[in-house]
Amino acid sequence: MRKALVNIARLLLALTFILSGFVKAVDPLGTQYKINDYLSALHLRELVPDFLTLSASVLLSAAEFVIGICLLFAIRRRLVSKITLGVMVVMTLITLWLAIDDPVSDCGCFGDALVLTNWQTFWKNVVLLMAAAIICWQPLDMARMISRTNQWIVLNYAALFILFIAGYCLYDLPLFDFRPYHVGANIQQGMEVPEGAQQPQFETTFIMEKDGQRKEFTVDNYPDSTWTFIDSKTIQTAEGYVPPIHDFTITTEDGDITSEVLEKEGYTFLLISPHLEYADDSYFDRINQVYEYCQDNGYPFYCLTASTDRARNRWRDMTGAEYPFCTTDETTLKTMIRSNPGLMLLRQGTVIRKWSHNRLPNEQQFVQRLEESGLGQMPSDSVPGKIAKLLMWFVLPLMLLTIADRLWAWTKWLRRKHKLSNPLNKESKKVMRKKIVAGNWKMNMNLQDGIALAKELNETLKADKPNCGVVICTPFIHLASIAQFLDQDIIGLGAENCADKEKGAFTGEVSAEMVKSTGAQYVILGHSERREYYKETPEILKEKVILAQKNDLKVIFCIGESKEEREAGKQNEVVKAELEGSVFNLSEADFRKIVIAYEPIWAIGTGLTATAEQAEEIHAYIRSIIAEKYGQAVADDTTILYGGSCKASNAPELFAKPDIDGGLIGGASLKAADFKGIIDAWKK
Repeated sequence: MRKALVNIARLLLALTFILSGFVKAVDPLGTQYKINDYLSALHLRELVPDFLTLSASVLLSAAEFVIGICLLFAIRRRLVSKITLGVMVVMTLITLWLAIDDPVSDCGCFGDALVLTNWQTFWKNVVLLMAAAIICWQPLDMARMISRTNQWIVLNYAALFILFIAGYCLYDLPLFDFRPYHVGANIQQGMEVPEGAQQPQFETTFIMEKDGQRKEFTVDNYPDSTWTFIDSKTIQTAEGYVPPIHDFTITTEDGDITSEVLEKEGYTFLLISPHLEYADDSYFDRINQVYEYCQDNGYPFYCLTASTDRARNRWRDMTGAEYPFCTTDETTLKTMIRSNPGLMLLRQGTVIRKWSHNRLPNEQQFVQRLEESGLGQMPSDSVPGKIAKLLMWFVLPLMLLTIADRLWAWTKWLRRKHKLSNPLNKESKKVMRKKIVAGNWKMNMNLQDGIALAKELNETLKADKPNCGVVICTPFIHLASIAQFLDQDIIGLGAENCADKEKGAFTGEVSAEMVKSTGAQYVILGHSERREYYKETPEILKEKVILAQKNDLKVIFCIGESKEEREAGKQNEVVKAELEGSVFNLSEADFRKIVIAYEPIWAIGTGLTATAEQAEEIHAYIRSIIAEKYGQAVADDTTILYGGSCKASNAPELFAKPDIDGGLIGGASLKAADFKGIIDAWKK
């Protein structure tokens, strides 16, 4: 149930982030306009240049889309779950502010594809915040859809895809037009209010200037040409049914010509530029060619703008424009077409075609009248066709990659299972891995008793060669004495600890260099008793591992969970965190020198022992997270020991498991016969 809950939350977040990022990417200018609305509400609009808000628009869409893909494929689960939670905390706080203060009409989460009220957006984010908290609570419960080795392909492909989409839609026009002025829409019908519906009241106000005096006018009292246009705005004065198009007006010096333009039979070209001051003039010659074509064929041509007379005159001087200029609300113009300037073709009020300034038609396309050419017809690129192309170029490759990856993982698992189950290949379970039985004497035996035990083990194993590697890790005072007579081709010598400092005024500490100078080859680090009694943190252990390897010591690194953590089902989380905290920072070459020792703390010195099945399960998990970090080849080569009340009676059953490569032995290593009995388990 827990895993089901986590994965439901993960899919909800993934689909939301992917949709939100995609609709922003297909309309980056629309997202930029919404960012500008936020800045205006905070009185910061004048401080932030347009190129920064446009960059923020593209990066925001890409970030949301990539986070969604990472959640969908369970890529970098811990990191992505934390990022998602952080994003949702910030977004929930922002939408709470929007809901209370209402500084902008809607948050723009899904662009124009899905418009929510500010309170609807807030409660939506509350649900997503809870989902983010769930996946952050148990990120490893998110089921992977693709192996770790191939995740970089998905991540980079998703990032490149969404950036390409945003760039293409900036250069041309949005792939999907969710606004009421999309191709095929009839503007007059979009302005209609159903019969019986309460009609809202709107008022368009024009700010004009004459002789240094500014004054506001409405459509009814629009002044003569001696007044200079400054700005216009449309506000709702009374509630009611709001049609999709409610603020579309075209005015000239002679008055309102909206109906004349929309009811005109045949074709009408509209050149749309919210601000001529910032319009791209790279293709003004093409605009003039379109106007000349209209003049030759009797098609009306108007330039709709919210710019002042000064800006209009500057545009005329710069481009040689001879077409008439009309006034339309700035927001309306930005909604009509995401290009400055952009060109729109109407046929009796219906939008037939749209062009950005980068894709304006050329003179070769105007060899016939519109009634006789394809240019005067609806474009053939339908919405289903665009969706099919997206599926082919993005979804299909990822599906094929996922299927291939899962098939490869499945066949690899079958091969491994077959290899392990083949009775003729007894060594298959330990391919490329060294078998080790290591003794940890802890704080036991004086120097004389320690030397005596080491000599007895040395003579015993010389006479009866072991079938595995043998290591004894002793207190510091034993090391130099034992190293003088110990045959380290048969028994390796190791320390139980070393300092996290290289040298200096650290009374009582023993450095890795000192350990190495005694003749020792190994050192135990991270033992649970050191973690608990001496408060060794992951950062301290990380330093110890680095210094040990710097002095050519082989590290036996201990990990394991407490009884409470085992009962809470957190053993996997604990061992992974301990590896990530202290050894997963190593390069692949350095990690290959590490021996892992899994020691369930609840089984150390208690007489309790994990069952062979419990031990194998956690060992297999440890090997899997090593594979995630360093690849399967490194995982297959890593020796993982079991430590926790292992003795001669249970060693054969434990060592028979495919992922258990030996033991780290405590009390049973203090008697030669007991220790030899565990070593001999490898001969059974």
